[in-house]
Amino acid sequence: MSLFDDYDVRQLGNLELLAKQVVEGFIIGLHKSPFHGFSVEFAEHRLYNPGDSTKNIDWKVYARTDKLFSKRFEEETNLRCQIVVDSSSSMYFPDAGDKDTGQVNKLRFSALAAAALMNLLKKQRDAFGLSVFSEEVDTHTRCKSSTTHYKLLLSRLDELLANPQREKKTSAASALHEIADSIHRRSLVVIFSDMFEQSEDTDRLFSALQHLRHNKHEVVLFHVVDKSKEIDFEFENRPYIFIDMETNEKVRLQSNQVKDYYTEQMLKFRDELEMKCLQYKVDFVEADIQKGFRQVLMPYLVKRSRMGT
Repeated sequence: MSLFDDYDVRQLGNLELLAKQVVEGFIIGLHKSPFHGFSVEFAEHRLYNPGDSTKNIDWKVYARTDKLFSKRFEEETNLRCQIVVDSSSSMYFPDAGDKDTGQVNKLRFSALAAAALMNLLKKQRDAFGLSVFSEEVDTHTRCKSSTTHYKLLLSRLDELLANPQREKKTSAASALHEIADSIHRRSLVVIFSDMFEQSEDTDRLFSALQHLRHNKHEVVLFHVVDKSKEIDFEFENRPYIFIDMETNEKVRLQSNQVKDYYTEQMLKFRDELEMKCLQYKVDFVEADIQKGFRQVLMPYLVKRSRMGT
């Protein structure tokens, strides 16, 4: 097991530092670097100012005009990546209540995974944007590759973690439709969500994923779950009070009375979601919050290499 896998993500203090450490740990674990450099394209001329570097002087223009001009270059973006984070209340599971125990919940995991991805994208000179949704799209930024933009998006994620909101419902379907309409250039869209939608909205949810693909975007869905609890329902055989985090509805149950039915329904939902993703050519990745971030960064690199960038 690498340092990357051992890293204690419960200490979510400095998101920028954590993202850097996660990415560095991941890169150390690779046998070869995934970075292939980047190209630059000519942008424009500007008058040479004394003190500027002489290496970019266009001597051909000088020969014609007898004036010194420097060539300015722009980094050519290899990839545009829109990172989409679900911030509805179900993403706060497991919930420690008002006690800050440092417990990793789905939103903390998603925020750090998103920050690590942005760090990796920045290293590769790629452009990235951030969308955050719950009942509606709360944040949507366009893709840029600057350090200032990176720090702005990190501050937005920090703010999200610092201000948890209870009883905030999900409307993933309408949010993803809106995001699909807002991305005007072909992009890689990376979604972090548990995809827990109202059962009657499941078809609309699949339609939203299809909308993203119809607009020619490449899509990776990280299905963020606490697998042991949310999928396998590993609770002791005793009474529990289960609380719907989006409605605050409470149900008192003996765990073994509902386990078989619950796991059957959850597996049915996950299988249907995975099948629809396969049908629409959306990459489906189960992201268990109890595991490391290799399960996020490696599929991203594989997807990027397949896109030929």
